Amino acid sequence: VKAGAIPPFVELLTSGTADVKENAATALWSFAVNEDNEVAIVKAGAIPPLVELLTSGTAGAKEEVAGALWSLAENADNKVAIAEAGAISPLAELLTSGTALVKE
Repeated sequence: VKAGAIPPFVELLTSGTADVKENAATALWSFAVNEDNEVAIVKAGAIPPLVELLTSGTAGAKEEVAGALWSLAENADNKVAIAEAGAISPLAELLTSGTALVKE
């Protein structure tokens, strides 16, 4: 991650195929379990494209995005940024329409 891996994954959230977008969200979720990475991911501009995938992505992508946002929300500033990006409504929607894992 220190080698600059985060920005290319953020870029893939908007420019890749559906599978690539899902895999990018998965990678960012994995990176987000580290506190330093939580900040770096948000600074790289990941929240808006992640929120976009909550409404336009595949079921699998939505699952990965929900996990990534959950990890990013461990940081108080990120919680605010996630809410301001409009994630609350699509996340709430996943509680009824998402996969079994998302509903957990």
